[in-house]
Amino acid sequence: MARRPDDDYDYLFKVVLIGDSGVGKSNLLSRFTRNEFCLESKSTIGVEFATRTLQVEGRTVKAQIWDTAGQERYRAITSAYYRGALGALLVYDVTKPMTFDNVSRWLKELRDHADSNIVIMLIGNKTDLKHLRAVATEDAQSYAEKEGLSFIETSALEATNVEKAFQTILSEIYRIISKKSLNSEEPSAANNIKEGKTIVVGESEANTKKACCSSS
Repeated sequence: MARRPDDDYDYLFKVVLIGDSGVGKSNLLSRFTRNEFCLESKSTIGVEFATRTLQVEGRTVKAQIWDTAGQERYRAITSAYYRGALGALLVYDVTKPMTFDNVSRWLKELRDHADSNIVIMLIGNKTDLKHLRAVATEDAQSYAEKEGLSFIETSALEATNVEKAFQTILSEIYRIISKKSLNSEEPSAANNIKEGKTIVVGESEANTKKACCSSS
């Protein structure tokens, strides 16, 4: 039997977005998966994920990107979603030093809960706000090198480096997965979930989505 188009892919990679609330995780997700930016986006309540199928190193990869709530009170919820993740995008806001200072705490949580082989990329978002920049590129680059992370700066609003960030981490995941034996457990763990859905706590999906607008 032929597979349904939605199932027509070689690999399914789960990637989680983590970082403080308000750094732009949801807009990175919407820009990559739907090419949308929500100027008036509200804080994510609970956890949601979206998918996009694309070519990585000549293979068809379905990227399943999870957006984890940044507020402290939801960290108990999001911790469970590290399970099965093959990659993580650790996001901070280049205009808010506190969000960069908190990167080390997020990194510790990630390493405590996620697989030891998870691919981690540090992302400095909101580079369009040049006049408000408060975190130097060099400082973040130095931190990333010290911790063994890849690093890139993005603007979800201007769609700068968003595609490159996701393509880079997905390519790195593919290179690691392709080297593993066929009985490796990591890919099968990522394939446990097939259908995207939104999990909302205390707020309707309609309320969280209505401020979105498609980019031209």
